[in-house]
Amino acid sequence: MKRHQQQELFKAHGGKRRGAGRPPKGQRAGSPHKTRPTLKGRFPIHVVLRTSPVVGSLRKRSIYRALREATIAVALRELASKEEGAFRIVHASIQRTHVHLLVEADHKTALSRGMQSFQISAAKHINREISIRRGHRRRGTVFPDRFHEEIIETPRQARRALAYVLNNWRKHREDRVGMARSWNVDPFSTGVLFDGWREREAEPFLWKWPETYDPLVVYLPKTWLLREGWRRHGAVRFGEVPSRAVRSRQLG
Repeated sequence: MKRHQQQELFKAHGGKRRGAGRPPKGQRAGSPHKTRPTLKGRFPIHVVLRTSPVVGSLRKRSIYRALREATIAVALRELASKEEGAFRIVHASIQRTHVHLLVEADHKTALSRGMQSFQISAAKHINREISIRRGHRRRGTVFPDRFHEEIIETPRQARRALAYVLNNWRKHREDRVGMARSWNVDPFSTGVLFDGWREREAEPFLWKWPETYDPLVVYLPKTWLLREGWRRHGAVRFGEVPSRAVRSRQLG
């Protein structure tokens, strides 16, 4: 066969084609595989991480314990590793199908490696808890998609992100379920560690939580935006419900 005839045989199968490649998994596609934006260390990041439907609801005590272990692993990594760049979880909230994080990272690589560390640890501990509950070992995927990120660059944006993450349970009406109805803040979040609640501005100390409650392990903020810049736009109220119109499709 001549050379040009061979080329014709394979021509239809080569090159970039619309719709080519592996289709997204699940009912909703994850964040698109595109180059992530440049990150500067002074800007915190709002991260959303979705779990596989087969994992079930994350708002269980066993899954809370698993994710708490992951926050500890990340905190220890930050203390032990300085060469790869700092990565700190400052706030978190656990919803039924996803996790919200407010994090700080020195640069894009530090963010990627820090999130990888969190996901690996969280998946390992979540699968262990599921295995104990079901009586057989689970080894499946926990986080099927890439994490979604929003870089926070202004005080107003920082204040909105804090309210969105810490009060996200009210958006999903989890504040009306079971024992959570007796809490002013989401027990599946770092709300008890937040000192910016309007209703507690006159209090001399943070929450006195039950002895059986172990808060998630996070860092105090080091970026100006999460430390004090956000306060320019007022404290966050207990009953503040995040707007469904603000990036609701992506953030959840």
